[in-house]
Amino acid sequence: MERRTPRQLAPPDVVALMPDVDGNRLNGLGESRVRQPVEVMWTDPATIAHGALQEYMVTRAIEQPEVMAAAIKEWREPVPVAPEKAIDSPTAWTGRVKDFALEGSPHPVELVGVTRVNPAWVFAGHEVDHPWIVVLGVAMDHAKLATAPAYTAAVEVLAQYARGTYAARDLADWIRGQGYEAEGHGGPEAGPLQMLPHALAAGFGELGKHGSIINRQLGSSFRLACVVTDLPLVADGEDAFGADEFCAGCRVCTDACPPGAIGPDKVLVRGVTKWYVDFDACLPYFAATHGCAVCLAVCPWSKPGAAPRLADNMMRKLARRG
Repeated sequence: MERRTPRQLAPPDVVALMPDVDGNRLNGLGESRVRQPVEVMWTDPATIAHGALQEYMVTRAIEQPEVMAAAIKEWREPVPVAPEKAIDSPTAWTGRVKDFALEGSPHPVELVGVTRVNPAWVFAGHEVDHPWIVVLGVAMDHAKLATAPAYTAAVEVLAQYARGTYAARDLADWIRGQGYEAEGHGGPEAGPLQMLPHALAAGFGELGKHGSIINRQLGSSFRLACVVTDLPLVADGEDAFGADEFCAGCRVCTDACPPGAIGPDKVLVRGVTKWYVDFDACLPYFAATHGCAVCLAVCPWSKPGAAPRLADNMMRKLARRG
């Protein structure tokens, strides 16, 4: 089916910054073998093929004071690990971690889940020595997100990335205060691993056609942060409520994506068949608009109050099928 809105491409000078390297191939599009992902953005630009586009985005952020102010995160020294480990059961520790993240932290979050670190989701060339990851989710203001692709949406995205980063640092400090190792990471820099698949494993929801998570409470209007730790915990389970099936029959983000980067079907990526956004089609427009986010803003699940209702409807639909 032909899309209902005309495509909008990035300016030629931005497109010219794209490397000769195929970004989709870097991401593993079409590969049947499971392998570690490689870093493609938000790291040392000298080490990645798309470093010129990353530097372009940073330069544009510097030119826009509100974007730059939202992007800056204050650094602080992590608290030292307490010399003696506090003792509790994994179940109790999991509850205490969630209570702190949701209510006790100076920067409380809206979502928290636990799963084991999966080596297949650690970036090639990096190592994670800790067995557990606590994934945090921070909600975005949908009214601000809905201004995408204007820079005001980028300000909100970056502000929530900062809040998630501070929340991760707070939780990591709390865990270290109990005598265990912990490292906090926030976006858009993911640290040594991919947060999104870990968030799915930790019960945050289902992968949407737009390549982001759909949560049964927040839709796709949230950002991720995480803490990796050796604190003994209990893993949460995945949460499936019909979002995947909903996406299969929905064209909203496909039609709304300015450069037409969202396809109608799942594809094979590093051994997994899933929804995937065309990286090379998305990135130039993404760079030219401080991060776009149109697909998240128009997603029916992201409208305030819509996700719980849609999840209930899909659950009833699935139940009727037995």
